[in-house]
Amino acid sequence: MLNKRIGLIALGILSSTQVMANDQAESKGFVEDSSLKILLRNAYINRDKKNGNDDQREWGQAAIGTFSSGFTQGTVGVGVDAFGLYGLRLDKGSHSGGQGIDFFKRSESGNKTPAGDLAKAGAAVKFRLSNTVLTYGDQMPALPVLSYDNGRLLPESYTGTLITSKEIKGLELNAGRFTAESRKSAEGRDSGGLKSINVLGGSYQFTEQFKGSLYASDVEDVLKKQYVNLNYVFPLATDQSLTLDFNGYRTKLDKSYAEDVNAGGQDNKIWSLAATYATGPHSFTLAHQRSTGDSNLGYAYGGYQRGQNRVGDGGNTIYLANSYWSDFNAEDERSWQLGYGLDFGAFGVPGLTYNVAYVRGDNITTATSSGGTEREIFNQFKYVVQSGPAKDLSVKVRSSILRVSQKSSDYNDSGNELRVFVDYPINVF
Repeated sequence: MLNKRIGLIALGILSSTQVMANDQAESKGFVEDSSLKILLRNAYINRDKKNGNDDQREWGQAAIGTFSSGFTQGTVGVGVDAFGLYGLRLDKGSHSGGQGIDFFKRSESGNKTPAGDLAKAGAAVKFRLSNTVLTYGDQMPALPVLSYDNGRLLPESYTGTLITSKEIKGLELNAGRFTAESRKSAEGRDSGGLKSINVLGGSYQFTEQFKGSLYASDVEDVLKKQYVNLNYVFPLATDQSLTLDFNGYRTKLDKSYAEDVNAGGQDNKIWSLAATYATGPHSFTLAHQRSTGDSNLGYAYGGYQRGQNRVGDGGNTIYLANSYWSDFNAEDERSWQLGYGLDFGAFGVPGLTYNVAYVRGDNITTATSSGGTEREIFNQFKYVVQSGPAKDLSVKVRSSILRVSQKSSDYNDSGNELRVFVDYPINVF
């Protein structure tokens, strides 16, 4: 059914382009609008687990190259996007290759040692008619119901077709179908175990202050998912604002999948509402998040292997307020957040920012208990070099202290986490 809807919407988008603004007419050409960028990334994650659970640690160096051509001139423009990824494992210790960190996938045979390095590449062809682009091939989609994970050493990617239309000012529509997933820690185009996923939706800027989004997805033989977002910015005074941001997901597991992974039920609803008051360099956030339904998976997203209760729709497919190390997405969980952010640019250090958050969740239900709790203290410093030979180089240091009650041990693990990421983007042309 979703397949047919995608086809009908695609036809509607393409048929409407003749009466809309035609940005394709402004194309400078395949070569003239091309760009080649290289991102050098050094990434380290250390998870000091508690209560007898194994520690996890990963350290690696990556080179991420991306090429994006312009479009040929004419009514229909044609172009190409491509990427090449290489990762080198720097940590040879016994704690490397952790599933939750997933820099390098562990071998499935022998001593299960993770690979020493990995390399992969992908490409996609794209067509533009007016303000509508159809892309076919290897891509990194960033949609609320299919969002690739770029929070580790190398990014995920997907193979398929995506149509993105911006024919009406303020309105963006997306429709796509992807049939392969490339795991961030493994080589090959189809290392994620995904059969197929259909996505459909869009966002609209109603006014300068108000924006909304509505999306849906169907992961074959796994689940169906819907998403809604409402975001409103209240300007209060000079350099002051209040932002209200609502995000919500509704998921329904396929019956056979729910039985296969012992989910207990098929349904989950999860939503968050965040209020952020910004004044000058300071921001203060209060957020509430709530999960309901009969599935003991809670809100399921991302991952690769069916037996690990994962669904294959991207490791960043959780547009919710209380997602840090823990996602606070267990069955029946309710969580509150207090957050603070500071931009040191106002104090003579441009490029330096700091964020801290405290999140507490309760009412957690697992297959063996109810009434569990968890709490997390999150801290992050980030600095971006503003000028000179290292301009745009960024250093991000974040830590989390996560404590989970015994009743919630089937859902999550206690521990201390440290992440250090150094990203150096190079614009070749």
